[in-house]
Amino acid sequence: MKTAYYKYFAALLLFGSNGVVASHIALPSYEIVLLRTLIGSLFLLAVFKFSGQQLTFYQNKRSGLFLCISAVAMGASWMLLYEAYQQVGVSIASLAYYCGPVIVMILAPLLFNEGLTWTKAAGFAAVLLGAFFVNWQALDDGKTVWGLFCGGMSAIMYAIMVIFNKKAKNISGAENSLVQLFGGFLVVATFIGFKQGFTLQLTTVNWLPVLLLGLLNTGVGCYLYFSSITVLPVQTVAICGYLEPLAAVFFSVLLLHESLQPLQILGAMLIISGAVFGECAGQSKAVQQKH
Repeated sequence: MKTAYYKYFAALLLFGSNGVVASHIALPSYEIVLLRTLIGSLFLLAVFKFSGQQLTFYQNKRSGLFLCISAVAMGASWMLLYEAYQQVGVSIASLAYYCGPVIVMILAPLLFNEGLTWTKAAGFAAVLLGAFFVNWQALDDGKTVWGLFCGGMSAIMYAIMVIFNKKAKNISGAENSLVQLFGGFLVVATFIGFKQGFTLQLTTVNWLPVLLLGLLNTGVGCYLYFSSITVLPVQTVAICGYLEPLAAVFFSVLLLHESLQPLQILGAMLIISGAVFGECAGQSKAVQQKH
């Protein structure tokens, strides 16, 4: 369990830097996601084959179906998120995106029989208030409604991704990550094919950030992420996941010099403190009950 926590936190830090890396890629958001999922899938396929493993997800039709639904949701979520990056900036898009765990937390008692304690409920009330402050200030500052809509829809797709991946109990580790990421690539490729055909303008692209985003942030990051969330409780995944927007905001302010208004800073503090309180208080209570 401790190893799963370490892998999960490492994945969140990598994902938190996605917006910064993507800001150095002069391509439309959809094409960035296409390259990201393609390179990440090829990397995981090479690792999977090198380790001598065999694909087995199709043998369990129920778990395989859940994993495919999760993959479709992930592809859609990433396209919406990267569009939001370009419309409203990395920090605002990341905080809007991470309203997704709120949805997961609300549904967890119904779908996974995980009790919702008052500490977790209080923590998520703070998270919701923080998300409201962040998005209300963004609208007040003239941010596009389309950008905020994309951020909100990416949050819904995130929740679907986590819930159905968690239900694919018999598929874990590298296989889970490979199928998930390749499925996401197929979704993005299909969308782009219908939208514009496969005419990508890659001649002037800086390939260093593209490869960094695909190999490290996506290939390694997805392996760490999906091999850990199948082990961790779904509410822990939802709450601790707020380390990612915290990292995204920190990186965007530090490296991209994006600015946050006072109300947005307050919203970010509420989101992070609410998430930390909900998880840490719940863990402390669980330990006390054991003793």
